[in-house]
Amino acid sequence: MNKLAKWVVVSGFALTSMLSGCATNNANQQSDNAQQEVVDTSDPRDPLESVNRVMWDFNWEVLDAYFLRPVTVGYVTVMPQFARTGLLNAAENLQEPANMMNNMLQGKFDEGMDSLARFVLNSTIGLLGTIDVADKLGITSQEEEFGETLGTMGVGTGPFLMLPALGPNDPRSFSGEVVDGMVYPMAVIDGNLAIARYLISLLETRAALIEQEQQIEQSIDDYAFVKNAYFENLAFKVTDGKSGDKAIDEEQLDDFAEFEAMLDYEEYEEVEEETEKSTDEEATEEVVEPQP
Repeated sequence: MNKLAKWVVVSGFALTSMLSGCATNNANQQSDNAQQEVVDTSDPRDPLESVNRVMWDFNWEVLDAYFLRPVTVGYVTVMPQFARTGLLNAAENLQEPANMMNNMLQGKFDEGMDSLARFVLNSTIGLLGTIDVADKLGITSQEEEFGETLGTMGVGTGPFLMLPALGPNDPRSFSGEVVDGMVYPMAVIDGNLAIARYLISLLETRAALIEQEQQIEQSIDDYAFVKNAYFENLAFKVTDGKSGDKAIDEEQLDDFAEFEAMLDYEEYEEVEEETEKSTDEEATEEVVEPQP
């Protein structure tokens, strides 16, 4: 690990520890001064919310506002689109062997072979991945991460983590990224090439989020908005998009239940009307008796 990476990791852990200690002291003081019972409404997915919120403010209001966003805007403005596409293709091509491994582990063998074919074609004919030849031949990308593989095996995400500079994360995804980084050719990439790949992926990811900034700024709680979107995206990726279908199915079931209840109510009204009608007829027959 180079000196820059070591400095970022050490600084991140030091800052996280410091903020954790401050949050603990504040929590103890508030507990001592409390004079009424407080209902716990915290998110079970986010036991470190007090620390995560501070880290989110630091990432969004400091790192992003004064560094990442200006650099991203400059990168998008100066770099031609074809160059951006080529660099991003090359960065993503290095991930294809890990995609193959994770697809195979999830039992998706056809998708795994597609990832292998993409890596071979793009690394050779595609000039080290800068040209997505495989996509032009109809072999689309089948991205899968080891964190998603763990999710399909029933492993939970663990507590939500807002990491310095890295943003939203969780133990399952973070450990998955470490495993993916140990797969060839990622395992042999070091130095400037590894940093360049990371920066390109980071800048392109941030560029894709520029159009969504307004949603974050207009949200009532920007931190909660980002957290919920993060977990929804995780569920979508682990289930290959079926989590959205499940939500739709549940909504349809609710609608059907309401419709069924309405039918039952209408049927009850019809039975009640028939009962009242027959009762009235019997009462009329009793009043008007035939003369002998």
